[in-house]
Amino acid sequence: MALPRPRTVLLVSGAALLTRRALNRRIARSPLWPLPALPEPVSGHSKRRATAVRRLLITGRTVVADGVVQLRLEGAGLPRWEPGAHLDLVLPSGLVRQYSLCGDPEDTGAYTVATRLVEDGRGGSLEVHEQLHEGLEIEVRGPRNRFPLAEARGYVFVVGGIGITPVLPMLRSLAASGAEWRLLYGGRSRGSMPFLDEIEKLGADGGRVTVVAQDEAGHPDVAAALTGLTPGTAVYCCGPGPLMDAVAAALPEGFPLYLERFSAAPGDAAGSGAGPFEVELRRSGRTVPVAAGQSVLAAVRAELPHVAYSCEQGFCGTCQQRVLEGEIDHRDELLTDDERGDSMLICVSRCRGGRLVLDL
Repeated sequence: MALPRPRTVLLVSGAALLTRRALNRRIARSPLWPLPALPEPVSGHSKRRATAVRRLLITGRTVVADGVVQLRLEGAGLPRWEPGAHLDLVLPSGLVRQYSLCGDPEDTGAYTVATRLVEDGRGGSLEVHEQLHEGLEIEVRGPRNRFPLAEARGYVFVVGGIGITPVLPMLRSLAASGAEWRLLYGGRSRGSMPFLDEIEKLGADGGRVTVVAQDEAGHPDVAAALTGLTPGTAVYCCGPGPLMDAVAAALPEGFPLYLERFSAAPGDAAGSGAGPFEVELRRSGRTVPVAAGQSVLAAVRAELPHVAYSCEQGFCGTCQQRVLEGEIDHRDELLTDDERGDSMLICVSRCRGGRLVLDL
């Protein structure tokens, strides 16, 4: 039998090599090859949640009020942020919790957050207080901002307790710019109110700050704080639910109200309520049933455990997913009208019909 000529062997080997490289590139473009490569997914990549993940070193831990600790998280070349922004902390247990940034936006070497211990909460604050200490590295995501400082002729802030954390950088910025602002700051006691000394100094030159400690003077007079507002004034509120409800009820018509919630508004928990339906996970090629007492998030994570989530109450935005088909029953506290057209927070929102199709 005649052996192949060297030139023929070389040509066949070269063709095989080129074919193998082309095949590897095709597989890299589409792990489901030989099926067509799908376009880049929208779910999990929205502008709201487009944030970097990094590990930062805890270099400072300070008690700034009764039951409130402040953490300094250092890293190199950190992005600047705007007042009102928050950071996602991935705690040692895997829980993800959001905490408002309360340091200097221009400090690209560190982020500062503060959190109050909530004894009967969902465990995040307890873990922060008991397990996060100097020298520990922690994963963070962000920063993100769903509570930005809008352009306005003047500002009124109504704050309760730890709700001061997103507002403090706003006050520093407004004080430096010479803008008109007033603050009503309430808490259980003066000792429980973080950053009180700095806040009183910021407003010392014009009587801008009113501090109401409940153990001294009862609840703050929200209606009085919102009386006689100048046209063009923006009103900001952050604190317990009853305080926010009081501000919304007392605010005259025509004035914008900006709210930052640390917990969900009253309503169905975990997306329960109404009837069952099914959810198709288009990219994964699966369909999952959602029971009447079950959230979409719980049903989806039974099939796709990697799907991100955090608050499970419809106000953090971590679980936002794109909806390809179906009518959405929105129950969140976060999405804009435009976002509600083709996305949902799967921890609380549901389906108005019998079927939803998600970009998952």
